[in-house]
Amino acid sequence: MNYSTETINSVGRELAAMFKNAVVEQHTAGQGTTTIAQIETGIREALRQIGMQALGIFLSSMQTTPASEIACTCGGILKYQRMRPATVISVFGKVRYERAYYAGCSCKEGKAPLDEQFGLEPGAVTAGLAALLALAGIEFSYDESPKWLQAYLLFDVSENTVRSETERMGVLQEKLEEDLVKQSQNEEYLQKRQRHPGTVVTRMYGSMDAAKVRIEPRPKKGAKKAAHEDWRDVKVLCWYEVETVSPAQCSTRQREKALREQAVLRAKNMRYFCDITEAEDFGKLLWATGCAVNAVLSPELVFLGDGAVWIWKLVAQYYSNAVQIVDWYHAEEHLEGVALAAFTTLPQRALWLETVTQSLWDGQVEDVILACEDLASSCLKAQQAVTYFTNNMERMRYDKFRAAGYMIGSGTIESGCKQIVSQRLKLPGAQWEVTGAVQTAKARAVWLSGQWHTLCERRSALPLAI
Repeated sequence: MNYSTETINSVGRELAAMFKNAVVEQHTAGQGTTTIAQIETGIREALRQIGMQALGIFLSSMQTTPASEIACTCGGILKYQRMRPATVISVFGKVRYERAYYAGCSCKEGKAPLDEQFGLEPGAVTAGLAALLALAGIEFSYDESPKWLQAYLLFDVSENTVRSETERMGVLQEKLEEDLVKQSQNEEYLQKRQRHPGTVVTRMYGSMDAAKVRIEPRPKKGAKKAAHEDWRDVKVLCWYEVETVSPAQCSTRQREKALREQAVLRAKNMRYFCDITEAEDFGKLLWATGCAVNAVLSPELVFLGDGAVWIWKLVAQYYSNAVQIVDWYHAEEHLEGVALAAFTTLPQRALWLETVTQSLWDGQVEDVILACEDLASSCLKAQQAVTYFTNNMERMRYDKFRAAGYMIGSGTIESGCKQIVSQRLKLPGAQWEVTGAVQTAKARAVWLSGQWHTLCERRSALPLAI
């Protein structure tokens, strides 16, 4: 919406004059000096109340002369009853307006066309406020969110309202993902997308990982206590592209990295998806979202991850032609663990570790396996490392991967797990049921993906029952 400068200046002058008079009166009455902070808060509160009144007047003014009767969604006829007041909770607070109300159909349902026109649900929050509440809900714990919101909105919102709107955003994302899954299983849709794919990235990356969240079931009605708490894996998927970081933009850590890896790469255009589900079901989401971002059509698809078996089974099942790379840092940590367990003196440990790490860096995984086998008879860590490196041998040809210009670190997905799970689902005092954890995580994943406007648009389009 655009507003003329003249109109804005006029309203601004009136508001300034009103506050100037209030400050003069306060000073004359000997009530002390008014600070700039008090003026700012006062203007904000005045603007809030003005907005509250203006929105109510606007909504009421949009009600046209009521028709005597309108069609009901059931196919019957609704008759005009009266002008009926309603209240919604907006970004300005509670807003009251009047609109025409219709009833009298045999289905017993009533209707207010103005509510449908503007996506309003009497007694509930507006779409604009819902987006702000959900943003607080994906960033702060539900018991802390109202405190932050009160400081910004200047009116109180309950913890349950924040939780409800945050989870509602998660439900919208769930439904969007369900639609993607259905589309990805539709042959006609896939053929059409292949003919008209839109933008296809030359080299697309995918990464998966999991992080645990504590689930504390509520006690069932009549039960003395809830079932024992359980730790569940939140599986996280990220589709992304990679770009080279110029020397001028490199941090100190990245400069150190560049000494060894030559080029420093970083992820961009990340799209995160997550769920608490079995790997088989998560695979459907992997395929569906890959279709949605055209990963399946990318000339070069690269998957990065740790050594978890479920990750590589899904990659092999859905993207068999993808380049598979085990995160370099995970592989390096395995060697450090072996060195720590197998050698008692620092010089021995350092010499062995330097040799095998260089072999791994050069893609000579067979040499790494032999070095671990030499220690396996007396070291359990070495035995485990033999299995780990043998199972992932072709995913550790780091010399070839670097020569091809591939990223070899899975920090992007690890960061995603931290931001989605650790920084929100694991906040102090957080208690989750599976449904609430999933919906909150999905909403946060959308925000981190830069797709928040998509959910907000869907929330505006579907104000009533989801």
